[in-house]
Amino acid sequence: MIPKLLVANRGEIACRVIRTARRLGIQTVAVFSEADRLAQHVEDADEAVCIGPAAARDSYLRAEHIMEVAQSTGAQAVHPGYGFLSENAAFAEACEAAGIAFAGPTADQIRRFGLKHTSREIAEQCGVPLLPGSGLLADAEEALREARRVGWPVMLKATAGGGGIGMRLCRSEEELLDGLAAVQRLGAANFRDSGVFLEKFVERARHVEVQIFGDGRGQV
Repeated sequence: MIPKLLVANRGEIACRVIRTARRLGIQTVAVFSEADRLAQHVEDADEAVCIGPAAARDSYLRAEHIMEVAQSTGAQAVHPGYGFLSENAAFAEACEAAGIAFAGPTADQIRRFGLKHTSREIAEQCGVPLLPGSGLLADAEEALREARRVGWPVMLKATAGGGGIGMRLCRSEEELLDGLAAVQRLGAANFRDSGVFLEKFVERARHVEVQIFGDGRGQV
């Protein structure tokens, strides 16, 4: 059992991880932006360190700052939660290089599945049923063509996005053209990747998610 865990996330996600760690007797380190100074996860953790301004790109997405906190506080592991750095292969590699356990997939797995459009391709190759969608969109003309093929409404998605950042629901051609540039900007600003694809949006859908846990030694 590791003695100390850094939780590289915020809000309800971080609170759940911190509560579970406490039950297991693991000390926790929270990180927070200036805007989250009074957030519940900051209160719940054994230690808390500010990592930057309110914008996620200047705080929760700054991998080098979080690594500095992990090392300075003596954390033996980092739990990224979901979104933010949970799908950042370079961050997982940095943890490994520093001798800090990364509570998540390997860097290779993240690279294969971290970009949503390549995840779709792998799933399709494995025969997994998928919503109608596109590959990466080269330009507005292709976006319109793919949206007409898939059928309205569609959801634009930043392929490198996470944490709900980089998604835009579009019900018309006008909304698609406005949304495409916006999602590209969000992807570039927050994830250094402006790639965008689209999928059919399902009205009144139910979200059913299955969690899969592995111990890093082949046991799943």
